[in-house]
Amino acid sequence: MLSKVVSLLAAAGLASAAAVNKSPCKPSHTTTAWESQYTATGTAAVAAAAATAKTSSPTSHVKGKAFDRYVVIYFENQDFSKADGDPNFTFFAKKGVKLTNFFGVTHPSQPNYMASIAGDYFGMENDDLWALDFNVSTVVDLLEDRGISWGHYEEDMPYSGYEGFSYVNTKTGANDYVRKHNPAILANSVTHYEQRLSQIKNLSLIDTSRSQFHKDLKENKLPQWMFITPNMTSDGHDSTVGVAGKWCRTFLEPLLNNKNFMDNTLVLLTWDESETYAQRNRILGILLGDAVPKHLVGTSDNNFYNHYSEIATVEANWGLHTLGRWDVGANVFDFVAKQTGDRLRKWPSTNAANSYFWNASYAGIFNEEGEGNNAQYPAPNLSLDRSFSGRTILPAIKKTWEHSKLPTYYADTIELPDGLNPPKGYKPVTTDY
Repeated sequence: MLSKVVSLLAAAGLASAAAVNKSPCKPSHTTTAWESQYTATGTAAVAAAAATAKTSSPTSHVKGKAFDRYVVIYFENQDFSKADGDPNFTFFAKKGVKLTNFFGVTHPSQPNYMASIAGDYFGMENDDLWALDFNVSTVVDLLEDRGISWGHYEEDMPYSGYEGFSYVNTKTGANDYVRKHNPAILANSVTHYEQRLSQIKNLSLIDTSRSQFHKDLKENKLPQWMFITPNMTSDGHDSTVGVAGKWCRTFLEPLLNNKNFMDNTLVLLTWDESETYAQRNRILGILLGDAVPKHLVGTSDNNFYNHYSEIATVEANWGLHTLGRWDVGANVFDFVAKQTGDRLRKWPSTNAANSYFWNASYAGIFNEEGEGNNAQYPAPNLSLDRSFSGRTILPAIKKTWEHSKLPTYYADTIELPDGLNPPKGYKPVTTDY
């Protein structure tokens, strides 16, 4: 059983606590466990690490069926109506497709970020210090398998590969960077490797001269898959949706006319979760960029999507394998599906859909207070190979888990469970909403 991590240094031990013993991916030989290499948060320690930490900007040019570059920007904790009412986000919605039936998968923030890269949140229902075991694969494995470059850009992260729990503004003491909003850093299959850490870099609008994003932009070294996280003020977490909208306008609007950024590019603007926990976890999503067909600009899409649709869309576009988790059944964004041949599914009835709120977590290894097998990782469902979408599970995942006796609850369906409608054996003891 995996217990809660109580210190940053303990994160290194998570790599050896996995349910099975084989790595899903070995991108490079390493003799150093990098999971705890960059966890120190003191000023002197950060400065010393920043002086030697590796930064890299691999590029690739793999053609996609609907887009050649994918960029997702996450904002924080906002109900659909508030986000939709902000004039700056309205500005971007008019330039693309507004997703009006898009949902977070639970509360609070961190499990949504984990879900967006790993295809599940594994019962997580808090923002504590957790790390996915080494042999739980993520979208990074899928991208690298096809030779597609990837990178994270985290506003005001002090240096590339920083693994500390947080980092505050050294002048004002304000919250800046937080680990819980950095999905790749939550996975030991990423943090175990210096190379992968080196692709998790910083972004700054205050001082673009020290912004790795702007350096990569200028040198035309942006990757094909990007996850961008504003800091705790810019994303609206410690401020307002208005502040978030202004930041987005300042950051993104100039990029829409920059050929080093906008090159058959699809941008997703969205939120990790809604603000009002007692209601359904409905969030705004906006698709824009020059990959969006001109006849769809200014329109809305009411198909059902959630954070797993982000993975499924990338899989469909580049012909990637799957993780064998909730990504398999998720709907691909409609305009992309029309170019990849994917079929979208609907809930069997409105009443059925409305009984799901996605505002509380089912039990799991990161939420040990529950029933049944909640203290174990669920295995990927290897029977989902060539299911509804026809895509196959990553061969390395199949090899890793083929002899596992662990249970699985993943199904080829858009009907995603939640704390009120949990997978069998994963009922939480209580839900707060």
